[in-house]
Formats: sequence, structure tokens, C-alpha cells
Amino acid sequence: MKKNNVGTIFFIKLLISIVITLIILILIKSSSNFKNEFYKQVFSNNISFTKLKNVYNKYLGSFDILDGVIKEEAVFNEKLSYESSEKYLDGVKLSVGVNYLVPISESGIVVFIGEKENYGNTVIIQRIDGVDEWYGNIENINVKLYDYVSKGELLGEANNNLYLVYKKDGNILNYEEYLK
Repeated sequence: MKKNNVGTIFFIKLLISIVITLIILILIKSSSNFKNEFYKQVFSNNISFTKLKNVYNKYLGSFDILDGVIKEEAVFNEKLSYESSEKYLDGVKLSVGVNYLVPISESGIVVFIGEKENYGNTVIIQRIDGVDEWYGNIENINVKLYDYVSKGELLGEANNNLYLVYKKDGNILNYEEYLK
């Protein structure tokens, strides 16, 4: 009975998602004002995946259809450690060892992977609390764009220095609150 119930709930969520997608596509096709506003929101503004997930969870339940069905054991589950820290541009520079394995400090979605001036190879994760966390000077990146990542997972490697920046709604946040 329980297995059948999970299948029914999955089917209902899938059906609702398809209906919402079709409604949006019909509105885009039939209304140029809606199309322009939709494109502006999607392509010009920063989409908050955290807000989308919260709305989805509120009205349709868990974001993960296999939530509670499959249990995985983390192979790499570490906490951030460093020798010293000092203010650096918009964030902090942490002194770490050579080939330091960088753990993800909070679950979220990878929204950027690329080069940032003064930070080198950078990965930005939009955390579940809505904060954009920048990890700078990352090599051997272990995640892909739009991956959902969990706290403690391996992000990549840093050599000698790791740069961190915390932003929310475009505002720079005090890094000291996040390094506790």
C-alpha cells in the first residue's frame, strides 16, 4: 500500500509540474507582454533557486521525489579547517595547506563555475538559506553547474589560500558570522 501511495504522489506532482509548464508556455506564446516579463525575470534577474524550492516544498511537498527512499552514506564529510584568516576584498582569505580538500559548508545549488577577477577559479553555491557563497582559488572542481550539493561534500582543492565571499540579494555579508 505504501509503495503504491508513493507512486501516486509522484504521478500527481509530475502532472502538476507538466500543467504549470504548459500554462507558462501558452502564456508566452499568446502574450508578448508576458513573454517579455518572463524573459526579463529568467534571463536578466538572478533566479533564486532557494525561493523556488521553498514554494515547491510548501505546495507540493519534498523537492526530492526519492526523499527518504534511498539512503546514501557520504564518502567525504568534512568541516572547513584553516590555519589563519584575514580580510580580503569582499570576503576572507583563509590559509590552508597544499592540495587542501575543500568541503561545502552548507547545502545548496551550484549557480556559477568560472573565473572571477582577484579570486581565480571560483564556484558560487546558492545555499538553502538564500546566501550566495563564493569559493575562490579552487582547482580540480568536483561539482557541475546546477548540481544540488550537500553540506560536507567535496567541492574541490585549494592550494595555500581559499577565498570566501558571502552575499545575499547583492549585499556583501560579514564573513565572520559564517566561519563560526
